[in-house]
Amino acid sequence: MRLRNVVLVLGDQLTTDSAAFDAFDPSCDAVWMVEVPEEATHVPSHKARIALFLAAMRHFRDALRQAGRTVYYRQLDDPANRGSFAAELAEFVQTHRPARLLVVEPGEYRVEQALRQTAARCQVPLEVRPDRHFLCSDQQFRQFAKGRKQLLLEHFYRHLRKQHRVLMDGDKPVGGSWNYDAANRKSFGRAGPPAVSPPRRFLPDQTTRQVLELVQQRFPDHPGQLTHFDWPVTAAQAEEALQEFVTHRLAHFGPYQDAMWTDQPYLYHSRLSAAMNLHLLDPRRVIGAVEAAYRAGTVPLASAEGFIRQVLGWREYIRGIYRLHMPDYAHSNHLDARQPLPAFYWTADTPMNCLRQAIGQTLDYGYAHHIQRLMVTGLYALLLGVAPRQIHEWYLAVYVDAVEWVEMPNVLGMSQFADGGLMSSKPYIASGKYIQKMSNYCRGCAYDPQQATGPKACPFTTLYWDFLMRHEPMLAANPRTLMQVRNLQRLSPSQRQAIREQAQRLRPLPLVDDASGGGGYGDMGGGVARAD
Repeated sequence: MRLRNVVLVLGDQLTTDSAAFDAFDPSCDAVWMVEVPEEATHVPSHKARIALFLAAMRHFRDALRQAGRTVYYRQLDDPANRGSFAAELAEFVQTHRPARLLVVEPGEYRVEQALRQTAARCQVPLEVRPDRHFLCSDQQFRQFAKGRKQLLLEHFYRHLRKQHRVLMDGDKPVGGSWNYDAANRKSFGRAGPPAVSPPRRFLPDQTTRQVLELVQQRFPDHPGQLTHFDWPVTAAQAEEALQEFVTHRLAHFGPYQDAMWTDQPYLYHSRLSAAMNLHLLDPRRVIGAVEAAYRAGTVPLASAEGFIRQVLGWREYIRGIYRLHMPDYAHSNHLDARQPLPAFYWTADTPMNCLRQAIGQTLDYGYAHHIQRLMVTGLYALLLGVAPRQIHEWYLAVYVDAVEWVEMPNVLGMSQFADGGLMSSKPYIASGKYIQKMSNYCRGCAYDPQQATGPKACPFTTLYWDFLMRHEPMLAANPRTLMQVRNLQRLSPSQRQAIREQAQRLRPLPLVDDASGGGGYGDMGGGVARAD
């Protein structure tokens, strides 16, 4: 009997609530899933990122089969594996001749184009259905964006709060304010973080252990390690992780969400982004659990609102930007940044302690929280002038929660200001003094964040002032950066020249053509003296 519908399930679509499963009939429909090397190598993916996707996919496959659904599944180590989605799908269609293919909107434009082109070449209909995992559809976001020159998060966030009745008292926000960000910027001080419960660990079962062995064997030279792998890989584990976070760390998440501390990778953060991005965990469950904790009086409003803003606001907003502006968005480079990515981003081999901590943690765990990404690894790349495509590909490679729809706008728009202000009203720039304020990374570091020149000058501080000089006209025209420009104007010509010379010594490598990408793990070059 000829197959009627075949549901294509990608590695970040692991839920039977998917629209692709609507009206699924086990007697004539089937599921298609494949593990292909292309998805691990188009950027040099962290070992833990590869392992998370494969382990979650295999557990989902097994659950589907136990529920009586036919699953055609190609493993990475199958000798017949053809290496790419396109080649695998073409072979499957030619062999089984399904009447129709169904898929929900892929998380990467590249993958969606490959599936569409392959289906057209094989002359089989492909229906791409809306991804209702998200609370805002493409159509709804396009309607929100219509006629707006700048797509600011705050306006979008308030719109979704009202639409979905989240943290609302009638028509007003709970507590009288939409946003409690001002209460959520505390540092730990010299005493360090208050006692924190570590996240729930999910030790690998037999299926996951097989994946870990396979990844280590097939990708031994990829960045990162697997020693600490303990991520949730099933929907049930993701639910456990949610409840553990709400019970033990959410209350402190709000005030300390921007703080950093040596050798503390997780602090009060949730570790839920990867589970949500693979669709193991519905964001509605997350939002509901957090709001319920506030309503029950177990967490303060500022913590609940701050976390919900990341999920209901930022996560939905970022996806809307990606879906609306691809493929052109991938080539954004408003600041004409063309420096190569420093080699130490792949090794953590740098005397700058903050970068050594953030990158070393990333290589160990495949994880860093949002301020480590935005105001340490991202800030350094922005101030140095790294080509946006290179830093984008690094983020996509090294974080377990990285799917392009969420990673690319975060990096190109929020972190690097490469979109020219489409989603951020100013570049997020700061000197080394910000890192000193929000962490203990500067203690014992070889550099002094107070100094911009001289042998102990902090490279962040040097490059901060150099960035202001290089982009002074643009920043002077922006009310939100005018004060920083006024501080710059207090520098004497000799001070400016000394800073320029010191900054230039931090850029010994030749410029790159950002359109060509590059900067990969195997082409590291030289070096210089990173939603939940």
